[in-house]
Amino acid sequence: MGCMQSRLEGDEKSVTGSAVFTFTPGLRSPCKTTEVAKVLHVGLLSRSLVDNFVALRTRIEAMASGEGTQPKLLKKKSALGQQQSQPLHYYVADLQLAIEDYLPVLLGLIEDEGSLREALEFSWTNQEDTQQETAIADAHYELLSLLHLMAMLGLSQANSLLSPVSSTDGYQPKVTEENKRASLDAFLRASGILKCALSSVMTQMSEDLKKRLPADLSKDTLHALYMQALGQGIEIQLSFAIDNAKATLAVKRRLACEQLKCWTQVKSSILTVFLGNTWGEKHKLFIEWKLTEAKATAYYFHGLILDEGADKDRHEKAAVCLQLAETHLTESKKFCAEFCATSPATRVPPLMGAMKYLSEKIPKAASTKGHSSGNVDDFVKGHKMPELPDFAVALQPEEYILPAVDGAWHAEHVKSTAIAPNSL
Repeated sequence: MGCMQSRLEGDEKSVTGSAVFTFTPGLRSPCKTTEVAKVLHVGLLSRSLVDNFVALRTRIEAMASGEGTQPKLLKKKSALGQQQSQPLHYYVADLQLAIEDYLPVLLGLIEDEGSLREALEFSWTNQEDTQQETAIADAHYELLSLLHLMAMLGLSQANSLLSPVSSTDGYQPKVTEENKRASLDAFLRASGILKCALSSVMTQMSEDLKKRLPADLSKDTLHALYMQALGQGIEIQLSFAIDNAKATLAVKRRLACEQLKCWTQVKSSILTVFLGNTWGEKHKLFIEWKLTEAKATAYYFHGLILDEGADKDRHEKAAVCLQLAETHLTESKKFCAEFCATSPATRVPPLMGAMKYLSEKIPKAASTKGHSSGNVDDFVKGHKMPELPDFAVALQPEEYILPAVDGAWHAEHVKSTAIAPNSL
């Protein structure tokens, strides 16, 4: 998440970490692989397949825990708090490769028509559910956990890419255009993985299994994270549009309204989920922060377009929009400060991209309209609030398709058909 928190054997200690640009609600971590191995070794599978299965899961467990093959189950970590001895992009790439190696073998177990797939109990730790460790005897739970982990690694990578770095020319730290584009790619990959989790895995689960999932794997949480990734991707697009002299106000307004639609859906989804600890509280505050930023952005650009009209009514509506933009901007700063202060504490991020531009423009536009707050209030009392245009979200996730079943399962005489993706 761009912040760190350790909880060693029940002794919780928070430390101030990096600034957060995109929230990652911790990394799920597999555990108790030795217990899985015991069940597999007494089954009917070949020794080579079992050994490969166990070795691949143990590798992920060791990397995700950061403590070798025997993790301390109560230790909480953020994505950037792990493996700090090596650059994040190397850690992300290595862990994603480990997951990609394991997935074909796991999918063979899921496709197995025997009872083995429901005989194995898979244990994972998480950071947002009140129950920190959840064990479920269903391979679909294992698959969903792996996809969640892959997506969160992508969001963590995006956060790292959006962190300003010192420039060689002596100017203030900044985010390069290359890193912005790379972060957009990371958001789209993460959203594609989450879409796959929702459409190709969640749909294969029984209703009973869905009810037993921890909070961070619920359908609503996954959908919230999916829309968050798209929303933050649109924010990157908007920053490019602001920097582009040829981009029209209409283009900027459309992007701003699409961004707001994403964050509105994020909040609507997460409200149904009980997140019962400080990580959950921090997650919700991040959503409030980004939602109010999106509202400020949408009302600002809508106000500028309305102000181009000739009639008085449009000018009055423009004034209201710009006042609303300033109000939401002020609220967003309060939510940001509250988010950063909530444990695990994080630094207040520097203004960058679209919000750096808007933090300067919105107050000026609101004050130069020539309307006192009383006049605006009078207008609001006698008129409907200006409605923002409704645009469909144009940005699409990068398609992620589950890999084919590992060829070793053919030797076990098991049906090896890949899970077909569905549409959301």
